[in-house]
Amino acid sequence: MAFVILDPCRGEKSGECVSVCPVDCIEEGPDQFYIDPDICIDCGACKAVCPVDAIEEEYDLTADQEVFLEKAEEFFANK
Repeated sequence: MAFVILDPCRGEKSGECVSVCPVDCIEEGPDQFYIDPDICIDCGACKAVCPVDAIEEEYDLTADQEVFLEKAEEFFANK
């Protein structure tokens, strides 16, 4: 499983999550930060420091939030 950055990050882009990630799997995109689901080790450090509560575990996503996992997968697939 991986963590996923959701809608509250869009426009906010605080970035605290980047500096605490032990595997450097978070990158800034044009509209928000993204977590690489293939590298994330599910440690939760990013979720703990997010000031806008924009990070959830993949298995806790609602149907409406699944699009954010898809966006992250697409972001890293195109790198």
